[in-house]
Amino acid sequence: MKPGFRTALAVTTLLAIAPMASPVVAQSAPNVPLSGMIEGGPGYADLADLVIASPIIADAAIRSAVKLKGADSAGVAPGFTRFYVEADLVALVKGAGGLPPRIGYLLDVAPDSSGRLPKLKKLRVLLFGRPVAGMPNQIQLVAPDAQVAWTPANDQRIRAIAQALVAADAPPVITGIGNAFHVPGALPGEGETQVFLTTNTGAPVSLTVLRRPGEQPRWAVALSEIVDEAAAPPARDTLLWYRLACALPAQLPARSTAQLAESDAGIAREDYGFILQQLGPCGRTRTIR
Repeated sequence: MKPGFRTALAVTTLLAIAPMASPVVAQSAPNVPLSGMIEGGPGYADLADLVIASPIIADAAIRSAVKLKGADSAGVAPGFTRFYVEADLVALVKGAGGLPPRIGYLLDVAPDSSGRLPKLKKLRVLLFGRPVAGMPNQIQLVAPDAQVAWTPANDQRIRAIAQALVAADAPPVITGIGNAFHVPGALPGEGETQVFLTTNTGAPVSLTVLRRPGEQPRWAVALSEIVDEAAAPPARDTLLWYRLACALPAQLPARSTAQLAESDAGIAREDYGFILQQLGPCGRTRTIR
């Protein structure tokens, strides 16, 4: 089969079977910047979003990139150019079914600040995709920007996230906030606040803030029914930190403190704000698909 015919056949099939590879379909949120690739060093939250969404993660070197025109580029966002890309597999980071040595996919790319399209050939990238039914040598990117430049740091972080997600002690997805309690201590300024979280699995997760006179508040997260002395805040840029920083609402819901005296509820809200401050911003720059 001639290369040109093979490319045309693959593009036609991808457009028919995997329309989400097109940014016009994929951008369910209108404010998503369609860069075609996350450049440099994406933050932990952006990478975690992509790892979670992707059945396939591939380390690959781009072998060829054919610019598409006419019907094959239908629906491309203004200012973008669609390419059919073929890449040689360097390593499979994630993917139960495996991948062949060479894979193809569609990629929509924007020009740089000088109006030039990036040179894709020979570029080493990390791809976040899903399989295409009936085409084992093709993948569909999970989002228009689901191609990340390969760097040792990106590779290491993505592998660490993928491993953390399947670990036996992986923290559950936070779905909301349950009840909050505050118990004053014997001395003025002393007390303990506990906030219980809801999760997708029903597994217990709670946040605790301890206050003692003359000391900075201390907080911790517990992944069991019992909060022991070993409980501590999560390290930044870990899966547990991500689960909390990117899921907790900006304020403690009123229903969480409805059973408390107003004085205790006020301290619980203050302690919850302290936890958010200590966690810091999630840092997500892209919209989850």
